Amino acid sequence: MSTGSTPHIVVVGGGFAGMSVLKALRKTRARITLVDRQAYSTFQPLLYQVATATLNPGDITYFLRSVRSRRPQVRFVNGTVTGMDHDARTVSLSSGRQLAYDYLVIATGVTANYFGIEGAAEHAMPLYTRNQAIALRDAIFTRLEQVASAGQSGDLRVVVVGGGATGVETAGALAELRNTDMPVTYPELDASRTHITLVEMMPAVLGPFRDDIQAYAKHALERRGVDLRLGTAVKQVRPDGVVVGDKEEELIPAGVIIWASGVRPHDVVAQWGLPQGRGHRISVDDHLQVQGLDRVWAVGDVAVENGDRALPQLAQPAMQTGRYVGSLLAAKIDGGADVGRFSYRDLGTMATIGRTAAVAQIPHLPSVTGLPAWLVWMAVHLSQLLGNRNRIASMINLGAKYLFWGGNHNAIVGETRHRVRVPEE
Repeated sequence: MSTGSTPHIVVVGGGFAGMSVLKALRKTRARITLVDRQAYSTFQPLLYQVATATLNPGDITYFLRSVRSRRPQVRFVNGTVTGMDHDARTVSLSSGRQLAYDYLVIATGVTANYFGIEGAAEHAMPLYTRNQAIALRDAIFTRLEQVASAGQSGDLRVVVVGGGATGVETAGALAELRNTDMPVTYPELDASRTHITLVEMMPAVLGPFRDDIQAYAKHALERRGVDLRLGTAVKQVRPDGVVVGDKEEELIPAGVIIWASGVRPHDVVAQWGLPQGRGHRISVDDHLQVQGLDRVWAVGDVAVENGDRALPQLAQPAMQTGRYVGSLLAAKIDGGADVGRFSYRDLGTMATIGRTAAVAQIPHLPSVTGLPAWLVWMAVHLSQLLGNRNRIASMINLGAKYLFWGGNHNAIVGETRHRVRVPEE
């Protein structure tokens, strides 16, 4: 594919940022090619609901080719980017194909960061892709079925490493699975001997949140029976558990270890001839243009500005940076007013701990916790899902889980014949 009289935009990555670029370009005359190594976009904030058997994987994924229903100028290419030539303005794919571009937007997202901890990549299960969520779900239920069949002779434990939003939400959901569902669905198992342990190196969970929200989240987790190990660093991950402690090391035995401790750009990004800044993210200026490169922009988690303009790696910054660059390109190509430099608007941050328990931090407003925050969390997440079918399916499945509390134990499970380990996507 080569450029012609009609400008050609290549967008690499179909996540929050990439899809927001396309949305902002819906009226442009330019040709657009979206490249992603998966044929679907994943709504990552609800991956833990797939991992804990509340949602179907299809509830939170969106077929990328369906964007053509409203944007016929878009073409989709399923492939993995292996290289970029910024002088020739081409993107190389693993298939050997090359895409020529007039404008390039990089929105590749991130992957799990193991911080060099021994054994973490080999023995912990991350939760950043659909395949990883399915693998984690299958590992949890495989373990339960194995012990139920063989007879419980000891304690069962799941260790969640990381006290951010993903770790807190996953630990809370697992605790409710144990407290509400297991006594009915697994009478062979002793729920009191099934433990959910959350390990966080900082002295509080939900570090970026206000103190009162952190205290609420801690209390909500403890009320659900989550074993909190705060101010505790993981030194090693082994097949049978995690080793923690500085002066005196301790093994916390576990059958399943979930890694929710941080993110970083994919290793291949370093091979694309792009300047890298904090956390190996792509360095951009205040217009989100890659520093030193003409006609190349980076958006979402993979991009970073210098100094205090560095944004958190969350959904809202990804969507806002994507919309901004889409609007900037539309103005360049179709004519329009200068969009000025990018300005981020903090709309707030949310996390849920379980049924009727959530937290919401909104700038310049008091903290919101409990049922009101949970209702806001439900509404926001359902509204942000791509596609009406996904919204309806998720609303039904979440409603069956939370509205009929104690009356619906139909977990959405997969294979339980053996423990499945899925390599990083």
